Formats: sequence, structure tokens, C-alpha cells
Amino acid sequence: MDTHVETTTGIAAGEALDRAISERIDALLERRLEAKLAEIEAARTPSMTIIATKGTLDWAYPPFILASTGAALGWDVSVFFTFYGLELLKKDLSKLKVSPLGNPAMPMKMPMGPAWFKSIQWNIPNAVQSIIPAYEHFATKMMKKTIRNQGVAPIADLRAMCLEAGVKLIACQMTVDLFGYRHNQFIPEVKDFVGAASFLPIAKDADVSLFI
Repeated sequence: MDTHVETTTGIAAGEALDRAISERIDALLERRLEAKLAEIEAARTPSMTIIATKGTLDWAYPPFILASTGAALGWDVSVFFTFYGLELLKKDLSKLKVSPLGNPAMPMKMPMGPAWFKSIQWNIPNAVQSIIPAYEHFATKMMKKTIRNQGVAPIADLRAMCLEAGVKLIACQMTVDLFGYRHNQFIPEVKDFVGAASFLPIAKDADVSLFI
């Protein structure tokens, strides 16, 4: 009887020890796994994709500012230019214009003259804008002067900064075909001419995806 009790006690003690060892191993593995996952996450390079669809001077700034900033942070950045956004990949950016017509949010302040004159908000109705000859040309000229006065980098410089920082500039081949463009109209640094099916998997895996 005593032998049986001792045997049962020994088995119970062995099982308890096995459970304790197993729990200890599980706890150690869990901590090591958490540490390893944290290490992998810390070493992973964040990524951002941007879809650029606008081709006016004012709308050229958001994708390049965001892309250059992301690249400066060490992120992997890709920008997909489609429809009118392709204008931003052309060799000559001097033809980019501002289109204030139909844009009520656009402030029209003069970049020259005395302070009181420059402080005036020129809210010109669309009906008036549409009948003033060369109004778009005038607005573009004033916008460029404002950009220079404020020390903001020109679009060509921002684009160059993006390329220097390793931003991938991707052109939508479908839009190139649609508008009848030729590849040699664009800067040679364009990484790829692809369709949406090739770009979407990149966007799917990105940490940040923006549509502009």
C-alpha cells in the first residue's frame, strides 16, 4: 500500500514538473517570439504609394512634396501617374498652368504691391473669369511669382529631389496610349510604364496609400 502511494505521488510530482517545464518553455518562447517580431517590425522599411491624377501647377505640389518627405524619412515611395497626372512626368514642366476657373477655394492674392494691396482677397466670380482674355495665363504668372516670393521650390526641383531620394515614378501605360503620348516625351527616370493591375499589388502592401 505504501509502495503504491509512493508511486502515485512520484507520478504526480513528475507530471507537475513536466507541466512546470512546459509552461516555462512556452513563456520563454512567447517572449522570444515577441522580441523577434518587434525586431523585424523595427527593421522593416515603411512604404507609401501615391496615385497622382492632376496636371495643373498647383496640384503638382502635393504628390511631390509628400513623396519627397516620405523618402526623406527613409520610406519606400512609389508614385503612379495616371490621366492628367502624366503631365508631371514630361520633360518640359514650364507649360503647367493654374486653372482658377471653377475653383472657389483658390485664394487670389497679388504677390506684388504694398502690404494692404497684397492682403486683398480677390474673389472673382467664374462668370467674370471666363470672359477675361488670358486670365488663366495671368493667374499662372501670379502663382509662379508667389511661389518664388515664398521661397517654395519649383516643381522641377521637387521632382529632382524625389528622384535623388529614390522615389519610384511610374506611368500609367493605358493613359499613355489613350492620350497618344510617346515614351520619349517623358523623363528617362520613369521607372515603369504599367497598368493598374501591376500597380495595385504594390499599393495593397503599402503602409500608406494616397489618391491625389
